[in-house]
Amino acid sequence: MSKKALSILMRARMRPNNDTNHSLSPLSLTNAVNQLKQNKNSREGKSAGGASREENPASNGSGNSERDFMRVRDSMDSAVSINKTEVIDDVLNNFSEGYFSLSHENRRKLLLVLAREYDLNRSQVRELIKQYLALELPADKAQVSEEEGLFASFYRIERNLRHALKPVYEVLFERLNTHPGGLRFLSILRADILSTLREENIASLRALDSYLHEKLSTWLTPAALELHQITWDDPASLLEKIVAYEAVHPISNLLDLKRRLGIGRRCFGYLHPAIPGEPLIFIEVALLKNIAHSIQEVLWDSPPIPESEATCALFYSISSTQPGLSGINLGKFLIKRVITLVKREMQHISTFATLSPIPGFMQWLLSKLASQTKLAEGDMSQTVTEGSSSTFYENVLKPEEEEALMNLPNITSFRDVAMGQTGMEIMFNLLTSTSYQWIHSSELVSVLKSPLMRLCARYILQEKKRGKALDSVANFHLQNGAMVERINWMADRSEKGLSQSAGIMVNYVYRLGHIEEYAHLYFSNGEIHASSDLHHYVEQQSDRKQ
Repeated sequence: MSKKALSILMRARMRPNNDTNHSLSPLSLTNAVNQLKQNKNSREGKSAGGASREENPASNGSGNSERDFMRVRDSMDSAVSINKTEVIDDVLNNFSEGYFSLSHENRRKLLLVLAREYDLNRSQVRELIKQYLALELPADKAQVSEEEGLFASFYRIERNLRHALKPVYEVLFERLNTHPGGLRFLSILRADILSTLREENIASLRALDSYLHEKLSTWLTPAALELHQITWDDPASLLEKIVAYEAVHPISNLLDLKRRLGIGRRCFGYLHPAIPGEPLIFIEVALLKNIAHSIQEVLWDSPPIPESEATCALFYSISSTQPGLSGINLGKFLIKRVITLVKREMQHISTFATLSPIPGFMQWLLSKLASQTKLAEGDMSQTVTEGSSSTFYENVLKPEEEEALMNLPNITSFRDVAMGQTGMEIMFNLLTSTSYQWIHSSELVSVLKSPLMRLCARYILQEKKRGKALDSVANFHLQNGAMVERINWMADRSEKGLSQSAGIMVNYVYRLGHIEEYAHLYFSNGEIHASSDLHHYVEQQSDRKQ
């Protein structure tokens, strides 16, 4: 289906018709969504680090030769060194087109050349530092204003140092930023850098990434971005990108897409004039009477309420579209802008909350269960005196939870799955079953709910890395000034939700008037604000340890 045909199809869904209520058949829905996904794969399909297949003919076998590599390297050198403004656009075009033609290995080689050979001149920096250290400061600080001329040498060397500390590749980045299509190219370039760093931790490449990250952060300030409300009236090409890039709750068909853009729903994206028609990041909002407990009620349950009755704006999905902008917190600015906009347009909205995934919970929990089970096995394999068990051992279960799990093998239908010598081992076996059998048993669900909810609260509020929340989504919302309001049982029954967090989701709330305060306290000392219900979970855990 062509883009034009897709556009006609989508707009036909909007036109009222007095004779009949036109609706898409299941077959046409399936075909349309499949076409969206095919378009995504053909246009946005990522080669190493993020370039599309159209931009990367190397995926078809070209761009592998040394000759190809040298040709693009020469064009990169010209893009840095040429100062004739009348030809610089052509030179930059040649470089970007040549880069996209390279194979993965040749891109990697070129990035290493850029990082190492276009770095700063350290010999010059060292010489300037020697000169600077040789200068004598006036002994009497009171004479400084009277002897301003004595500082001329300081000012000169400091100016030269600032210039010498700029790597040569800054010139390339600055020129590309002002070149048509250059910002998108820089995003793809950084995605390739990040991809290479995941394979090899190379110091010069880390420095290149850090510098480019800093530049992109400067260029992508909120002042340079346009907040756009995405609606069903937008071009099909833009709506297609929403389907393609939705990373939290995949859009299943066009009816699903239309619902997310319809009554009681909002979708906002940040656009940049240098990357027209493509949001860098977008957020989906549901207008509700109360904070939702589950994603099912947001996406699939009864029709949305009249917007005039809504009191809560619920952020249920936020997706970034550019891998190369990783680490640039556009979401922070987007959420705050959307809160301001929604509050201004709908004054009856008083609550701003999220229904968020907990992507790292199961990974942490299973690792914890596995390590503690192993320690327990080690203790049981030796004859030890009372109190001599490992200081690292911790039974993460309460006695009553342990007892309930130990009785599970008596359930005939789950005897093969729920095997183990301890409650932790049984819990581990149940949660690692790829069929997720436990969610189909009311008894298993009842037994697992208590420990999973308690441990999830512990994970969000207490498990930290460098003083900040271990969970990436928790860290994101907390550093933006949110508080943890509630964790919700069986809030996401999808396979992704079960594998990430046993189906549990969390509500973060942005309390107007406290956002900056909470963000500052979290940033300065890792303090996490949470409701009394959440604190009750972890206080019980702390009391049991004492």
